[in-house]
Amino acid sequence: MNDAITTEQDVTVMECAETEVMTTSTTCDDSLAVELPQDNAEYDEPVVDATELERRQLASLAPRPASLEATGLDQSFLSDLAAKHLFDGGILTLADIVERLALSGPIVRKLLEFMRAEARIEVRGVASDGSAANLRYALTDRGRAAALDAMSRSGYVGPAPVPLQDYIRVVNAQSVHERNVRSVDMDQAFENVVLSDEIRDQLGPALNSGRAIFVYGHAGTGKTFITQQLVKLFPDKTLLPYAIAIDEIVVEVYDPIVHRKADLDIASPNIMLGDGHDPRFVCCDRPRIVAGGELTADMLEVRYDAATRRYQAPLQLKANNGVFIIDAMGRQRVAPETVFNRWIVPMEEKIDYLTLGSGRHFSVPFNLILLFSTNLHPQDIADEAFLRRIGYKIKFPTLNAEEYGQIWSDFSREADIVCEDNVLEYTLKALHAVHDVPLLPCHPRDLLSMAAERAVYNGNGRHINTEAMQMAWDNYFVLSNPDNFVRPSPSNDGGPTS
Repeated sequence: MNDAITTEQDVTVMECAETEVMTTSTTCDDSLAVELPQDNAEYDEPVVDATELERRQLASLAPRPASLEATGLDQSFLSDLAAKHLFDGGILTLADIVERLALSGPIVRKLLEFMRAEARIEVRGVASDGSAANLRYALTDRGRAAALDAMSRSGYVGPAPVPLQDYIRVVNAQSVHERNVRSVDMDQAFENVVLSDEIRDQLGPALNSGRAIFVYGHAGTGKTFITQQLVKLFPDKTLLPYAIAIDEIVVEVYDPIVHRKADLDIASPNIMLGDGHDPRFVCCDRPRIVAGGELTADMLEVRYDAATRRYQAPLQLKANNGVFIIDAMGRQRVAPETVFNRWIVPMEEKIDYLTLGSGRHFSVPFNLILLFSTNLHPQDIADEAFLRRIGYKIKFPTLNAEEYGQIWSDFSREADIVCEDNVLEYTLKALHAVHDVPLLPCHPRDLLSMAAERAVYNGNGRHINTEAMQMAWDNYFVLSNPDNFVRPSPSNDGGPTS
């Protein structure tokens, strides 16, 4: 049995190694002494760049916990989490556990001392350098039983979570509504995008309003592309927790699929305390979550996976402090009324009320820019009462010939496509005008690409003439003249007739 209390030899090894680290970390080498300037000496003030300033701001927003009590988590909860990590990783060093829990060395060391006192872990020796950071820990039989019991209650094995109250404080402190978008910001964000001044001047105030935004218009008018670019107007970084703790329940928030880590090289847990923010948070760009036709009602609630015994945050919680776009509204597998009704309370109170699988309720800030995008008319999918709650309804119009030509020229240059002089005029007058097809931002890119593919096939490189464009047009659009297409009618035996 491995349940025996750690031997005196183990204790001696650990104490010696820890003493060595504490001694070496506090020793001052006289050779590194620097002569300080005299009171009257002139010297330059250190220059703090923007990245360093942002590091300091994040560190003040979520400072590293200096003690076990400062984590806001119970010692038994954290020891169970550490036990699960040891069960998952086998033999781990102090440095390994620090990295896995995202807690500082002194806090983890206190946890391990608590677990050793309960005979749940044992020391398996020291790595070659003999430092406390490389003491090797493993579970005892009693510890493995406790880890299995902890796993049966929660399958979460990750960084220590952030208490709910700390998460709420951080979200409110880095609100997406604190930054005011100006016209110059819109011009810079869409500098290389063909977007009318009218739409820019509608989107800007809408973002500042703090209210939901409804954009609509023909398919292909650029609604999805433009709305996804809006997050560029908020270039500052945010802190997202790996997970939040509601009492003993852990809800996972950070999702590497939808969240983008920022390259600030900060928040390494380290063995000893140091600079930087609480490493239980991830430094990310402002979130941009997009849900389309795949959206279902359960994706807007906390989801519990009985197989893994883990809780996942809903999409809007993952989008907090950022932008949440519900695209193709009205095309989801759930009725539009169900989706709209879900947002009535959060939109008005700026608070989202969520339920855990156990029936327990909790609330979080609803601090995001909510955008609905649809190809349908708003009145066809939402009633007047709901539309009144949305401050801005913005219609994306079709293009004029000048805007169409600008997109045409920009894409031709980017794709290295050469058009004969009359191809653009032919496309506008002989194709769009004759067939009464509106000018959409997607058309130049799609038609030019298909025409270039035909030109390459014909051995003309990427040189486009009117013949290639006519071919692209005929293949791109579905025939609208019923005389040109005969749908088969079923025969008596159920098959098509000839």
